[in-house]
Amino acid sequence: MKSDKLKEFRQAAYKYLGRAHDATFELTDAILLTRNAYSLADLSLSPVFRRKWPSIYEALQDCRPQRQKLMPLYIKQMPTQGRPLLAGDHTAWSRPDAITLQERTIEHSTVTIAGNKPITVGQGYSTIAWIPEQQGSWALPLRHERITSWENPIQKAAWQLQQSTQVSEP
Repeated sequence: MKSDKLKEFRQAAYKYLGRAHDATFELTDAILLTRNAYSLADLSLSPVFRRKWPSIYEALQDCRPQRQKLMPLYIKQMPTQGRPLLAGDHTAWSRPDAITLQERTIEHSTVTIAGNKPITVGQGYSTIAWIPEQQGSWALPLRHERITSWENPIQKAAWQLQQSTQVSEP
């Protein structure tokens, strides 16, 4: 029963990946099944990625997921009884040496910079996810987006929560 539901979910998601959906789907499987990937080349070595390594770059460049159609598919996986447990997260992506990176911001970080300050220069990302179990580590990310320089993490999380609850069928 669960495998049928997973197959149905995968087939529906596949339709909404746009161009290069075969390579994108295999890349997604490789990401999910590779314990430690330090580069895209590591992902290309995964047994579930059956293509040559340049296909990873093609998938990343050509895939344009239809987010407005994927969101209802994600929401449909959530049970209709009870209240869903949603979790928000703000993650800093440290990029202190990327001086040409647009929109770098000062981000809170557990690693200190010169002067022993708990900050870094980079970009912040906000994720809202559905947590289906009280125990375990599985979660379904509903939205994962960069926090721009004119937003703060709380504003972004509130906006993502609002977007996640105002979903209509495609």
